[in-house]
Amino acid sequence: MLMKVAEFEKLFRQAAGLDVDKSDLKRVSDFLRNKLYDLLVVAERNAKYNGRDLIFEPDLPITKGLQETLQEFRRMDTTLELKPVLDALAALPPLDLEVAEDVRNLLPELAGALVVAYARVLKELDPALKNPQTEHHERAERVFNLLL
Repeated sequence: MLMKVAEFEKLFRQAAGLDVDKSDLKRVSDFLRNKLYDLLVVAERNAKYNGRDLIFEPDLPITKGLQETLQEFRRMDTTLELKPVLDALAALPPLDLEVAEDVRNLLPELAGALVVAYARVLKELDPALKNPQTEHHERAERVFNLLL
């Protein structure tokens, strides 16, 4: 898992007023792992295009909206650990390029920002939502797959 259950529940409550539980954590952890990997794959392409053999923070395709959500996450007073993020990414195919320390250190905050954005997408899709169900998660994931 990318984060502890209490951190996960707190982020969803703070971000969108949603109640989630341990059963939601596995699904969202898988989603986060895959989206972080997608960001790194695009970052790797950008680094190669620029003739580098190391992925730096500017290579990450962080949109204005994700940047703003990252800033909001930082103000939420929640810290995610790096090791679970790296462990989750290690289960995926390795990248051709190494990730620079600045990117490695940013990964937990990016994961947190993606949780905040995900929670808010759930709420946007159904403003009356309190406790997301499978169909809500599936719709939110489809939205992210279109955009990230």
